[in-house]
Amino acid sequence: MRIPKELEKLMFFGIFLCLDAFLYVFTLLPLRVFLAMFRFITLPCYGLRSHRGLTASDRRLLQPAQVCDMLKGVILVICYFMMHYVDYSMMYHLIRGQSVIKLYIIYNMLEVADRLISSFGQDILDALYWTATEPKERKRAHIGVIPHFFMAVFYVFLHAILIMVQATTLNVAFNSHNKSLLTIMMSNNFVEIKGSVFKKFEKNNLFQMSNSDIKERFTNYVLLLIVCLRNMEQFSWNPDHFWVLFPDVCMVVASEIAVDIVKHAFITKFNDITADVYSEYRASLAFDLVSSRQKNAYTDYSDSVSRRMGFIPLPLAVLLIRVVTSSIKVQGVLAYVCVVLFYCGLISLKVLNSIVLLGKSCQYVKEAKMEEKLFNPVLTATPGKPAGKQQGTFKSTQGISTDENGSTSVTNQPVHQKENMPSLLVTSNSDQFLTTPDGEEKDISQDSSELKHRSAKKDLLEIDRFTICGNRID
Repeated sequence: MRIPKELEKLMFFGIFLCLDAFLYVFTLLPLRVFLAMFRFITLPCYGLRSHRGLTASDRRLLQPAQVCDMLKGVILVICYFMMHYVDYSMMYHLIRGQSVIKLYIIYNMLEVADRLISSFGQDILDALYWTATEPKERKRAHIGVIPHFFMAVFYVFLHAILIMVQATTLNVAFNSHNKSLLTIMMSNNFVEIKGSVFKKFEKNNLFQMSNSDIKERFTNYVLLLIVCLRNMEQFSWNPDHFWVLFPDVCMVVASEIAVDIVKHAFITKFNDITADVYSEYRASLAFDLVSSRQKNAYTDYSDSVSRRMGFIPLPLAVLLIRVVTSSIKVQGVLAYVCVVLFYCGLISLKVLNSIVLLGKSCQYVKEAKMEEKLFNPVLTATPGKPAGKQQGTFKSTQGISTDENGSTSVTNQPVHQKENMPSLLVTSNSDQFLTTPDGEEKDISQDSSELKHRSAKKDLLEIDRFTICGNRID
């Protein structure tokens, strides 16, 4: 009986994390792209400067963060113009002409395809960011920036079309006369209970499922927004038609919440997992957000958390921009003033949401007694091994330069702290279930080969593999 309350607390927190990453694309990303373009244009005006005494990052034309922002902006613009060649009306009537059972199969296939494409889509984008910001002196073992860029554009465009077909199918279900398709699509959620309830789940697997449910619920909310926009446009923005759609929207949202509650309640019951685990999951997401909010973070601090949940905002943002620009016509000076005021309101909402999320995250981290990991990010020596040996290994793998006395260089100190974070989290008692399976004991006196083998395991508290790529550049 405690599951619904604890689960919805986690879902509520996770949905606002996704909202924060989604609003970043519309608010802060255009400003960061403008600043990067301003630096690129005005840098030659400073004249030739002596490179003596400058670090590698100071000699760059653009910083790694600015390169990533430029790539995101260019991909967003290109995919937006490519979406103009996709006729939404033709797609709607093509889907509307199919039979109900065929549409049910299509919708199921779209859900599976969305999960599969999302699984490697973030890897494509991360590979592009790392390739574009890789130091020039390093040996290149990849195909180059331009092929990676075209792969990323193709992925975002393909994923946006996939989400558009999903939204169109949902729109057809809303506009069907007998609502039979909408009922069948909602009953499809209960099939998910059959596929997951009677399987054995560890706490790690339940954490991954919870993150997937958060991403799925937020995506469904955006799809419902797109459906409402398209329907309101067809009825000339008559407010009376919105109240016709409102019961169906509430029915879809209620079915999603009911399915998640039933599914998690029986999974925790059959696998003997207490309801307190959801507060620990929430603290883990909060710890990711707080630890990513550092001076040396090269992307928006919500990116690592959204990546944990498998949420990629670019394709969804492309589709939403395409639908909004085609549904709302901006004409006249007053309309443009309203657009500017709306943009300022989005920025205010993004800043307010970020402040509240950061405050709540600090509270959750403090309640979970994980704050010592933030204030003491120093790599501790493993028992049975000298500290100097471990530090030397860490420096050799991360490429941190040292002076003659063996002390770490000041310019690389933030990288040292950032990369130390996952190593420290593994040794914690409060989140031990997130890094090791139940019943597994840590062997203190294991040799180097076993340690190397165990380090290959995925750590659920690992923060950002590629996209905070500036941390991997000396």
